[in-house]
Formats: sequence, structure tokens, C-alpha cells
Amino acid sequence: MIRHAVISGRDRAALDVAIRDLLEGTGSHPFHPYRVLLQDASGVPALLDIAALRDAALRVGRDPETITPVCPVDLVVDHSIRAEKTGHGSDRYNLTIEYEENAERFGFLRWAEGAFDRLSVFPPGNGIVHQINLERLTSGVVAQNGWIFPETLVGADSHTPMANGLGVLGWGVGGIEATAVMLGHPVDLLLPPVVGLELRGKPRPGLMTMDIALALAKRLRDFGVVGSCLEVFGSGLEHLSVEERATIANMTPEYGSTATLFPLDDMALRYLAATGRSEAAALAGWFLSRMPLLDKANDVNRRYARTLSIDLGAIMPAVAGPSLPHQCNPISNGFSTTRGEQSDILSDGDVVMAAITSCTNTSNPRAMIAAGLLARNAVESGLSVSPRIKTSLSPGSRMVSAYLRRLDLLSPLEKLGFAISGFGCMTCVGNSGELPDNVAKEIRTRKVNVAAILSGNRNFQGRIHPLIRSSYLASPPLVIAYALAGRMDIDLGSEPLATGSHGPVRLADIWPSDSEIEDALKQAAASLSKPSAPVREEWDALPAATGACFPWPSESNYLVEPRFSSSENRGAVLEGARALLLLGDNVTTDHISPVGRIAADSPAGRMLTHLGIPESRFNTYGARRGNAPLMRLGTFANPNVPNRLAGDRPGNWTRHHPSGAFMPIPDAASLYAADETPLIIVAGKQYGIGSARDWAAKGTRELGIAAVLAESFERIHRANLALVGVLPLQWDRPIELAGDEIFHIETAASDLFPGMPLQLRIETPSGSKTVSVICRLDTLNEVALWRGGGFLAQALARDPAEVVRGRAGL
Repeated sequence: MIRHAVISGRDRAALDVAIRDLLEGTGSHPFHPYRVLLQDASGVPALLDIAALRDAALRVGRDPETITPVCPVDLVVDHSIRAEKTGHGSDRYNLTIEYEENAERFGFLRWAEGAFDRLSVFPPGNGIVHQINLERLTSGVVAQNGWIFPETLVGADSHTPMANGLGVLGWGVGGIEATAVMLGHPVDLLLPPVVGLELRGKPRPGLMTMDIALALAKRLRDFGVVGSCLEVFGSGLEHLSVEERATIANMTPEYGSTATLFPLDDMALRYLAATGRSEAAALAGWFLSRMPLLDKANDVNRRYARTLSIDLGAIMPAVAGPSLPHQCNPISNGFSTTRGEQSDILSDGDVVMAAITSCTNTSNPRAMIAAGLLARNAVESGLSVSPRIKTSLSPGSRMVSAYLRRLDLLSPLEKLGFAISGFGCMTCVGNSGELPDNVAKEIRTRKVNVAAILSGNRNFQGRIHPLIRSSYLASPPLVIAYALAGRMDIDLGSEPLATGSHGPVRLADIWPSDSEIEDALKQAAASLSKPSAPVREEWDALPAATGACFPWPSESNYLVEPRFSSSENRGAVLEGARALLLLGDNVTTDHISPVGRIAADSPAGRMLTHLGIPESRFNTYGARRGNAPLMRLGTFANPNVPNRLAGDRPGNWTRHHPSGAFMPIPDAASLYAADETPLIIVAGKQYGIGSARDWAAKGTRELGIAAVLAESFERIHRANLALVGVLPLQWDRPIELAGDEIFHIETAASDLFPGMPLQLRIETPSGSKTVSVICRLDTLNEVALWRGGGFLAQALARDPAEVVRGRAGL
């Protein structure tokens, strides 16, 4: 028998209160998601922490196997591959390099597969975590132990809400929070306000879903939805496929919201059935019809904290940049530049990198087929892409190559340079490889502000490539269009892209019609309904250790056993602290903890050089997240960190006080630590926007930073700071600081409570002043974790078996 819950009359009042709390964003709730989703960049350090806890259990005489994930965990290896080589056959080359460079990390994951019963791993070469989650892993409704309930998840990647496009509630958390969930702890969250997002009307001909997502990023950032959950409804839903809904939901972090939930409706059930999950579709349909929860998109009986209505018919084709996803402009806008007199000289605004990449868009068959058809038309018109532009195509699953090959569209894409360079998160996450030597040399010599154009979801400064200052987001066919034009300062609505075989060619001349795209979608239906089995041959051939505890390799510079500090936050909240960095608005987790290439002249690069590792084998920060000493050196290693204490030096330097000396940030942190001086970071609005990056918080703690004082925080990073024992503080009216101040909060740590007003006393050479700040530990559980020095410190201090039993019912 399948049991289901029925709400009794006496519970109606409590239900009404819960609904009110949900709409207004009041109250808190311990939430146990059904499963956890990981990619390797965040998943490897999370599993390393669990492995280290097993060692801690063994050292005190307890059974290490009690330290294990208590819920299903899916990990997709997708963040390790780089676009080192592009062009025909580059996918095989890049995959080979990936296996060679990451053998130690992959060997650890092979051990973890055997050590943790509820862990499943998708090996390299299969695609991107969120696209595989959409196409294969998500079921909508779960049957377990005689119960049936809606599927929920959290993922250690901020674009986890892509599953919202299929009506599944899930969002991104930090790697530390994901570790806590795996060990049975709830996500302790404040119930977010629910904002209704009404989509009405029909998209105009030629509009891509990425255009809608970029328009929403701009509108929703202006509207203000940080900390909210969006629920999408309206007549416009009937014009959006599940894959198109997923494109919109994927960019939830760019909106600032926690989730962007679409309905689990008839269209979603048909998608499950069409992609090989007929049993899941039948179960979900049965369950939803009886609750009743089968969503009706036009139901007028809806209650929201606020509502925003968007007319899809008013949205125009767009591009976003040069550094933020919500910098959305029509494609008729270019930025004016001074162009070189000769065609072989780079000018500001010239495109040097073009990539069709990211789960955001490669999961959308309509967008990918449109790109292939546009490439075919461009080739037939005699157009080509300049060899100075590094082009690549990195699909989020092998399904993409299957239907493009079936439609004979891979060939024209390859002729324009967009050959498949691998299946994974490549240029989108900064794993873009190197630019041609002559291009890189000219950029360095002449300081040219060149551009990248990609179909990804993030374009923060320095993320795509350290030599590229301006990056733009657009739909896959527009990526090709800008590559053909070779520059960003072009009005694609009126100017020719280039000269072809028979004269000037405009975008409208080669843009495929909606009917062409629909016909191609019908032809591709067979490939779209058969996800291929995961490629595992090389993975299964890797040597793998066995046993309950991982045998840490003593000479490894990839895998270093984490050592957990058991220090607690006692005494006054803040005593005699100095500012390590003075930052402005929109500081991203890419600024705090980059994932791209390790520069030879950086502290982390010098460490690797000292170990005898050649620069060609440095790999990336993302690949070396299992090495805590290196990741400490990599914290704030992005040279574009907007640190006012750096003077005229790169932002990864700072000024030490009271000496006044300039030095790299880790060196200054070490000097402060030697004097037992606690540190703070001072920042502006939206501190920590970007990816759900655990080392952005871990590295902050490793540098000895006790508190971060900002005007506002992005949700995930604020929670991560609390979980590692760093105090988030918020002020409404910041004051101008010189950097030589000393900071005090004399309230006892034992007296702290969520949202507590605090008085921050700031000593300056000329006197002192006091300002009001707010404790942004938002729940009692966060206060307890902060006071205990962070989640892992508390887990070490407790009986390790008790960590597992924290999940209800175990």
C-alpha cells in the first residue's frame, strides 16, 4: 500500500499560519531534501571532508563507516575538462589530458564510489551536471519505504535550480552545507517570500529562450528578489517547452532568487516519458492527480508576497555584458571603440573567443538546432570566422551531438570552428584554455580590451580568461553571429556581419525561420528521446583503493588530508580587528576564490613552482580544491579584486597595518596571524554573488578573517560564511574607511542571537566612532554553528556517529 498524508480539520489553523509564513517569508524550517547533486569541483572537497571525518572517527575508536551519506548523492565529473585544443578531434585530446592531469582526484572518486553506498558518479566525458540531472536523474515524484512524495534536492552548484524547469524544487547551496545534508543535518532556512512571476503572451518570431532569461535577469535584479523564491505561471507557459523552462530556471542565481519553480504539469510529465522515464511519469501523474497538485498554469487562485508580470512578446533579442549577466542590451546596441587601421591589429571590442557552452543553452534543442542551421546558412553564404578567434562547442550531454549529427549540422558548425571540444563545463566556468600566442602577446603589449562571447550564464570580469576584460552572454546562434562579425561594436539589426560570396551578408539573411527549426526538431525527435548510456570505459579502468578509510597519498599536491580546527568563537564578538581588504559592490565568488588557471606569479603558482611542478602542469584552482594550503594561497588571487587597499597594484595585493607595507594578501594574513590580530573584510552591496563556491568561505576562514561587513550578501555565500565560523555583519549606512582602522564589537559571543543589532566601534588615528550593524546569522542553528567554530569543527567535537543520526528517523 502507498500511504499519503491527509490534512485534518484541527490542523487547518496551523496550515493557514504556515501558508502565511511562506508568503511573507517569516519563520524558519529544518528542511531535509531527498537527494544531493554535486559536480566534481565542489563534490571532491565535500567528499574529502567526509573521508577525513572517517579518519577522525577511527582515531577515537569509533566505526568509520557510520560517517556516510544518508541520502542519495549524484556526482557528475564536469568541471575538470579544459578547451586546451579546439577543432576537429579536440574532444578526444582534451578528455585524455583531463584524465592525465586529474588522475589522483578521479582515483579518490573511484574509492568513494565503493566506500559510500548512496553515491553514484557520472564519469568525465558525459556532460554537465545540470543537463544530465534534467535529462536523466530527475523523476519529479519519489516512492520510498511505502511513501510517495515530491522530489526535492539541493546541489553544491548555484545553477541547481535548472531542475525547477521540470517542476522539481531544488536550489544551490555551498559545498559545506551540502556536506551537512549528506551527513543527516537539515538545511536550516528561513522560509523565503514567494514572488509570482507571470509570463504572458507569445515570444516574437526568432526569439531564443536565452533572450528571455537575460531580460528576466535585468528586470528581476531591478525588482529585487534576493532571498525569494519565484513561482512561474501564466499563459506564456504554453509556448515554452520543458527545456526552455529549464533555460530560464538555470539562471536563477543571476536573478538573485533562490528558486524559479515552474509547474509539474502535463508538459513536464510528457517530457519525463519522452526521455525514457515512463514509470516516473506515470507515478508522478497518479500522485499529482490525487493530492491534487497537478498544476494549472492559469489558475487565478494564487497568493504571492509580490507579483511581476512579463510580456514575452515585448522581449527583443539581446546580449548581456561586459561583466554581469543582468547588463542586458538589445543586439542593436554595440559599444563604441577606436578601431585599428589595419585588419590584423586588435582593437577594443574585437572578439577573440567565441564558445557555445554551458548547460544553460546546450540543454535547449531549439537553441542548438537554430545555431546549427545558422551555421549551415553562413557557410553556404561564403562566410567564415577569423582564425584569431578561439571557437569551441562544449555540449552539456552526448544527446546534443546525437541530434546535431542526425540533422547533419555538425559539419557546418565545424567549418566555422565550432567543433566539439568536449562534453563538460569548459569556457563557461573559465576552463577556456589558452589564446593563440600572437593574440595573447598583442593583448599584453597593447592592453587591448578584447571580448569573449559565449552562451553561458556567467561573465564576471576575469572569469572566462584572465586576458579578456569584457565578456558577453548570448544565445548559441548569436554567439556564431558575433564570431562571424568579429567584433562587439556592431548593430546586428542593420549592419552586415561580413562580406560573403555574393556581397554583404546581414544577420537576417542567414537566421533560420521558426518553421525550419520546428521541422528540424521533429526530425531529431528520435535522438531526443534516447539518452545514451554513460561512457565509463576509461573510468572503470582507473585503479581504485578499497576500504572504509581513504589511503591519503603522502606526496600528493592534489589531495591533502583536511585537518579540522576545533577552535570556538568565545569572548567578545570582535576584538581589535584589522581590515584585510576594502571592497566595493558586486564582489563575486570568482573574485574570492577563482576556479581558472593558476598564474605562475601568484602565491599558489610560486608554491607549485617550489614543489618542482612546471607551469604547464599547474592545472586550475578548481582542480586543486583538495589541497587546502594551496587554496588558502588562492583566496582573493583574482587580480581583478576591487581592493582599495591595493593602491596601484593588482587587487590580489593589500596593505598591511600598522607597517604600511604592500604585499600579497596571504602574506599579510600570515603577519596578522603571527600577531594574533583578527581580520575583517569590508564590502559593499551583493557581496558573494556568483557560484556556490565552498572555498570562497573556507579560504576566507583560512586567512584568519573573523567577520565580513557588507551592505548586503548573496544568499549562498552568507550561509557558507556562517557554516565555517565567519560572522556576516550588515550595515545600512557605511562610512568611508582608510584601511588603518581597528574594529571592536564588545558584545559577548555567548549573547549573540539571529538578527541582533550590534554596535561596531571603529578606532582611527584621530579618534573613534560607533556605527550600528546587524548580525546576519539568520537562525539559531547558524548562531550555534558559528559559536562552535563552524560545522566541521562541531562535527569533529561530537561523537561522529551522532552526525549521521541527526536526520529524522535514523
